[in-house]
Amino acid sequence: MKKNDLLLDSYAELCREADSLAPELFDKYEVQRGLRDKNGNGVVTGLTNISRIDSFKMVDGVKTPCEGKLWYRGYDCIELVKGFRKKRFGFEEISYLLLFGKLPTEGQLKEYQEMLAARRTLPTNFARDVIMKAPSSDIMNSLTRSVLTLASYDKSCNDTTIENVLRQCVGLISVFPMLAVYGYHAYNHYQNDESMYIHRPSRKLSTAENLLMMLRPDKAYTELEAKVLDIALVLHMEHGGGNNSTFTTRVVTSSGSDTYSVIAAALSSLKGPKHGGANIKVVEMMRDIEANVSDWEDEEAVRGYLKKILNKEAFDRKGLIYGMGHAVYSLSDPRAQVFKGFVQQLATAKGRDKDFALYSMIERLAPQVISEKARIYKGVSANVDFYSGFVYSMLEIPLEMYTPIFAIARIVGWSAHRIEELINMDKIIRPAYKSVMQEREYIDMDCRN
Repeated sequence: MKKNDLLLDSYAELCREADSLAPELFDKYEVQRGLRDKNGNGVVTGLTNISRIDSFKMVDGVKTPCEGKLWYRGYDCIELVKGFRKKRFGFEEISYLLLFGKLPTEGQLKEYQEMLAARRTLPTNFARDVIMKAPSSDIMNSLTRSVLTLASYDKSCNDTTIENVLRQCVGLISVFPMLAVYGYHAYNHYQNDESMYIHRPSRKLSTAENLLMMLRPDKAYTELEAKVLDIALVLHMEHGGGNNSTFTTRVVTSSGSDTYSVIAAALSSLKGPKHGGANIKVVEMMRDIEANVSDWEDEEAVRGYLKKILNKEAFDRKGLIYGMGHAVYSLSDPRAQVFKGFVQQLATAKGRDKDFALYSMIERLAPQVISEKARIYKGVSANVDFYSGFVYSMLEIPLEMYTPIFAIARIVGWSAHRIEELINMDKIIRPAYKSVMQEREYIDMDCRN
């Protein structure tokens, strides 16, 4: 490390000293940290007609935890999945619903699918000149860079009319799988010294099918694999509007910024391990449990190791059982509930029933272990991240692609919220911060210590 870098590191302590705020000040001024009150309820910052989360209901005037529900444009997401899963792929149909507010007819769905297919193309030499140059192991950074660079190819980049923004959003929904997969292959080739594969998407395939086809060297996949990935994309597509990346989308949209900058900001938010990277931690934790518990069927041994993880004695020493609990849901995460059945089907097809049994056991034991150690103001249950990482591992999707796949789904929700914000936007979103600094007298240079 260079001398100047070491010197700069020493200045970090000055930042800690200058910027540390006494915890009691947040209570004194009634500041809701993370825009949440002490019970975990979010501060209402806007209105939306796109989706809703139910985790509590009023019983005799008392707010009572209930089984979780997720609604897309007024439809229960579980019912939506039941509606398409045996007949067709759902990503295109449900993205139409979120963008346009209603379920498509057969003709409208075909027309929309053709619109997406026609836009699954990148500017000439974009993959070579942008994606393959300076490849990164952080595919989210590569994806963000690609989105920002696409702005340079759009002559109407700064046009925020709904017609133009819709064109931009549908275009990004179409090319996100290409940007993410090509970014991974560039990294895998130039940094891991593996073979390079650039498969062009097919106009005849669904988003889930194209994703698997472009990712795999032999382009091969089974219908079950594509169906399970399709359901994962639908369940990650949107989540109530109050999540960090969607709020980022609306904040940056309210400033009047262009679509590419807005989506780049949302991507930067999603890549954080507290948001989109959670399923990676689940997979890493499960690998640690499998390595350190000799008998996966021994409930007491598994329970004991979970206690070690919770007590910061095992795994990453953070004291967290990843995939358990959610900022909003209490008794259950509906996404995890609907996903679990399909996960079991895939596990059986892949010969990984033993792994699935361990996941199921931990889903049952972890809430018990957590409630024994800490006072819980609401229920603790498995969230969608608990099973999604397992699914991606069975689909042989590399860890580097887990969060980008989340983005491939959530770009739909971001687009819907951007359009809704533009249509209803009145003022820039500008939250207030309470200053607690003390005023000081200026000190001449020769009198400073």
